[in-house]
Amino acid sequence: MRLNQAGAAGAGDSDLVVHQDDLGAVGHEAFILHGELKKKADVAGAGVDKNGSGSTMQAAAALKSHNLGLGAELESTVEIWTSQVKHVLQACAHISNHLDYSKKLYAREDAGIAAEIRGRTGSLPVSALNDYFK
Repeated sequence: MRLNQAGAAGAGDSDLVVHQDDLGAVGHEAFILHGELKKKADVAGAGVDKNGSGSTMQAAAALKSHNLGLGAELESTVEIWTSQVKHVLQACAHISNHLDYSKKLYAREDAGIAAEIRGRTGSLPVSALNDYFK
């Protein structure tokens, strides 16, 4: 299932419904995940020495200095891991920021619609409600 598109035109089997509370909760969880991941997944920076090398990279250098192929592989693994963690951090930040923005935007739109409806005198015809659907 793709989340970034609606079903085919006229398809009645759409199953994605999102409420503002859901948006806020998902955005908040993405924010928390970003913080925890940033603290706990930094393999390259763990046990940093005075030269700025983490303990895993220090181990890789020691293995390489003894002509063991494992050193280069360990170094490569740390580089790939670090790259992947950065991508996940970016995704979490994007999700959090986007959902926070969406929640605020929809709240403003809802408030505007409510204010306009309250400002009317008499009953609101159904045809006027159609103007709010895009």
